[in-house]
Amino acid sequence: MTTTWTAAHRAAAISPHERLALFESRGFADQTVRQSLRLAGGGEAVRVRLTNRYGTEPLEIGGAHLALRTKGSGIDPGSDTPLHFSGAPTITIPAGQETVSDPVELPATAGEELSVSLYLPGDTGPTTFTAMPYDTGYAVRGDQLSAAVLENPEEFATGHLLAGVDVLAPAGTRIAVAFGDSWIEGAATTPGTDNSFPGQLSRRLPNGWIVNAGISGNRLLTDEIGEHLLARVDHDVLAVPGVSHVLVHIGLNDLGLPGHFAHPEPAEGPTAAEFKSGLTTLADRLHTAGLTVIGSTIGPYKGTVHEGYDTPRGQAVRAEVNTWLLGDDHPFDGIVDVAAAVADPDEPDRIRPDYNAGDGLHVNDAGAKAIADAVDVTLLDL
Repeated sequence: MTTTWTAAHRAAAISPHERLALFESRGFADQTVRQSLRLAGGGEAVRVRLTNRYGTEPLEIGGAHLALRTKGSGIDPGSDTPLHFSGAPTITIPAGQETVSDPVELPATAGEELSVSLYLPGDTGPTTFTAMPYDTGYAVRGDQLSAAVLENPEEFATGHLLAGVDVLAPAGTRIAVAFGDSWIEGAATTPGTDNSFPGQLSRRLPNGWIVNAGISGNRLLTDEIGEHLLARVDHDVLAVPGVSHVLVHIGLNDLGLPGHFAHPEPAEGPTAAEFKSGLTTLADRLHTAGLTVIGSTIGPYKGTVHEGYDTPRGQAVRAEVNTWLLGDDHPFDGIVDVAAAVADPDEPDRIRPDYNAGDGLHVNDAGAKAIADAVDVTLLDL
């Protein structure tokens, strides 16, 4: 059977040097860092992608291992496999660069949990990171790459240096990239469950799967948090092996973050015309690459606890953009009505109470499932 490398996990990266920081990055020195992930799809072999994309100094990897995860920081010792990079067990990744490991013949299946352990002998400085990784990460002193369980580890909630995993899948395997903000990434859903709405939707698909390129706090038109969506298309979508479809949710932060950061002073975000123009540019770029592009309405957020986020101006722009998306003049190949899936029937600008994660801005596991269940899977003909 002919096979091809296909993305089975992605973690969209944030620079630790941004001026506006919703999430705090960190560094490591003489530590083993162990992080877990769940594969969206399987194949005959795997390879791991590491990133120093936003690092300002070369990143020394003193060793890297891949293993099947058991629980917490635990791994199955029988599956523990050293990773190599062009045949070498160590590598130094230049500032601004990424690398991919040599293939590991580890047959993998969808839903399988893997752990990647990195020994970082030097002081890394602030690292390229991910806001909402699959699960809690762990760090301990020294080289403990093969430890079955890390004893008394330091725990951290952000993800670091791990960009993704590819699998050697049957030729012709097609996947979708979920591209956007915290509603894509799965903020406020239960860690370690892959219960973002793309994750739950992926498990509904009869063919292919979805990898997640969401960044909590991300915007369509403005950098920080993360490069804005139009700036990260090439890296986070077009360079993903196997991509044929893109599922987009974006807009909440364009509308809400200006007021939140300026609070208690007023601030202006984009107009409806500017936002529609940005979405059209995004769709056109993806269509030019031959991809099918599924848009979505902007989710509700009225009454959020985040001060300055909910403004009459932002709500008016959201209403106008959503009306346009639900009409016939939008540039997408299909639309998922995310807003309707989780709206309070009595006040549609708010999240339904049983879907509210608690802050009025994010949905819980049940809300994410409601969105996933509302998607017509024929839009993702993978």
